[in-house]
Amino acid sequence: MKSIETKLFEYKDEKYKVFTAKLNPAVNLDKIIGIRLPNLRKIAKGLSPEEKEYILNNTPHKYLEENFLHSFIISSFKDWNQALEATNLFLPLIDNWAVCDTFDPKIFISRPKEFEKIIKNAYLKSENTYTIRFATVMLMRYFLEDNFSIEHFIWLNDVKNDDYYVKMAISWYYSTALIKQWDKTIIIFENKNLESKWIHNKSIQKAIESFRISKEKKDYLRSLKIK
Repeated sequence: MKSIETKLFEYKDEKYKVFTAKLNPAVNLDKIIGIRLPNLRKIAKGLSPEEKEYILNNTPHKYLEENFLHSFIISSFKDWNQALEATNLFLPLIDNWAVCDTFDPKIFISRPKEFEKIIKNAYLKSENTYTIRFATVMLMRYFLEDNFSIEHFIWLNDVKNDDYYVKMAISWYYSTALIKQWDKTIIIFENKNLESKWIHNKSIQKAIESFRISKEKKDYLRSLKIK
């Protein structure tokens, strides 16, 4: 039987390795094999139960792509408690935005109120950059429509973490909120409620860059930037 590492190296793309390294400056080049995401997902789907178990239980991983496989395995779980336990073990191992943003255990949204409490009371209060970013991205993906609450604005405004990847995730969240919940979100920018001037301006910038916001709204947002 081929080792998981052998399977990964069969899909190695040297040019993609260089490209990936540029996008993920926090990851050492020697920890990147260089595999495109569709191929990684293909590998993940073809793993045997024993191989999946091996990946989940043998951490920390040597390669970035092993962390992607780890995230895909957990994201496929259909049992809520199993996914939560595995997620809590995995979050401290994430050390880059790419793995963080592709990590998507959809099973959590089957119990949104319960997951919402975990986001508020655990993940957003973490000192780990990518645990906070994961929580923020999940709020953006699954709590800006049916499960939306204006309280989420307060939770994110209360986050005390100055890491670039945390601030970018929060800005991404607010810019998406401007798209999906304009009437409730624009008040924050009109009143300058956000504690971080950087997040205020970056959120506006990202919203203006979106094709989902009208020209009139973009012009108004430009007037709300803080100099």
